[in-house]
Amino acid sequence: MGVVTMDSLSYQEKLARIAQDYYLSKMTISQLTKKYQISRYLISRYLDDALSSGIVNIEIKSPTARNFQLESVFKKKFAIAHIYILKNENNPSSDGSNIIKYAAEQIQTIINQSNIVGLSWGGTVFNIIDHFHSDVKPKLTFTQFMGENMKYNSLAGSTRMTERAANKLGAQYVTMPAPLYITNNTIRKELPEEPALRKTFKMAHKMDMLFCGLGTFSSINSIPAWKQSKSLIFPDVDPSKIAGMLFGRPYDINGNFLIPTKDTTLSIDLQSIMATPRKFGILKSRFKTNAALGALRGNILTDLIMDESIAQRILSADKEM
Repeated sequence: MGVVTMDSLSYQEKLARIAQDYYLSKMTISQLTKKYQISRYLISRYLDDALSSGIVNIEIKSPTARNFQLESVFKKKFAIAHIYILKNENNPSSDGSNIIKYAAEQIQTIINQSNIVGLSWGGTVFNIIDHFHSDVKPKLTFTQFMGENMKYNSLAGSTRMTERAANKLGAQYVTMPAPLYITNNTIRKELPEEPALRKTFKMAHKMDMLFCGLGTFSSINSIPAWKQSKSLIFPDVDPSKIAGMLFGRPYDINGNFLIPTKDTTLSIDLQSIMATPRKFGILKSRFKTNAALGALRGNILTDLIMDESIAQRILSADKEM
């Protein structure tokens, strides 16, 4: 039996043999040029032809599939810098957990490039922290940038959340042990100068990023003290105009913060919050469509993650309003 040379093979066979050596046997371009006695240029061309002709089919399997076409629509319509729209799975119950897992990966990637990270509270933020990979980052600091949500007996409370994130990543943390809303104007203005809070306010003004869930006005009713005092906490704000809540403040469907005549929020100022380079929001509830639409229209967030079913609801609401 004679020796099989490249010249005696059909073009398709040449492509297949070179592709097998390159992709399966892990041979380098230099090794292929020696084996087949042809130039590096021809080896590269054969590999390209093997891909374009379908002899080689490369499939990249991502753990979580994204709808890039829908993301492109959102970027053009709302001018958001970073949008992540995950494809829905056949099992709807797993979509929410996929959002949490993917958000945790993306947020931890950004955290690795940050020095000071702010966070809010709630079940969504709690679950994201729970999905962080343990690490040791002694130069990293987690901070509250607004007061307590008054859920002192909950693991999803403000202070405990900050401490939990720091422990997960071996980082430092500072807290703001005071109520989120303080109606006494003098007390609210002077509290940031108290020694116990001064460092936290200073750190919060230097945040590289923050992450949070999107809230609605109904969340105010979950805290009895707030529910009973809504007119004092949000004077001159029409509840019917509130589309969502972010950073403790209500905003309308166009993303305009409904700042009352007296902002009762114990927090760094809204201008400083908005100046934070990365503001990452996580949305996994279809019942917060208006909150998401307002945040998108107002460019309140730099990053937003959701699934495609929620994204479609937002686009529908945008056409109707």
